[in-house]
Amino acid sequence: MALNVVLFEPEIPANTGTVGRSCVLTGSRLHLIGPLGFSLDDRMIRRSGMGYWHDIDLTCYDGFDEFREAHPDARMWLATKKCERLYHEVAYRDEDFLVFGRESRGIDESILDEYADSCIRIPMLEREGVSPATSAGPLSDPADPDAVSLNLSNAANIVLFEALRQLDFPGIR
Repeated sequence: MALNVVLFEPEIPANTGTVGRSCVLTGSRLHLIGPLGFSLDDRMIRRSGMGYWHDIDLTCYDGFDEFREAHPDARMWLATKKCERLYHEVAYRDEDFLVFGRESRGIDESILDEYADSCIRIPMLEREGVSPATSAGPLSDPADPDAVSLNLSNAANIVLFEALRQLDFPGIR
């Protein structure tokens, strides 16, 4: 039994390292869809993943088409701020794929449109003049106070642990 965490074109190595560490500690698989915004040899990945990076069940793909061809029957849940269904309203199953977009722009609109029935979001407060549902967010500093969405690794962990909770934390104590 295992869940699959998918990062679509991740840009920040520390986020990928942190997600990888969570995958190792939960028995989940990590899938990286390129192009990546960094090298997998980057020291920030190793630092964020700490001593766990060598234990990751990792598969890399050159692009979304290659990923889709490798998993034609995948049951995917795509995290986006551009939908209404909340992440906890989904009944997760073993082997589900939890897909998260790049830090600056998320998942491509064409992919979100194709999988519209599988999109989920994490609720966030709206602030005056800024809405997570309508704003693109900052393109550079993820610690920017004008950010309008959660950090990628935080979002991935929120959804991953909800799915694991629903599955009664299989193999985890």
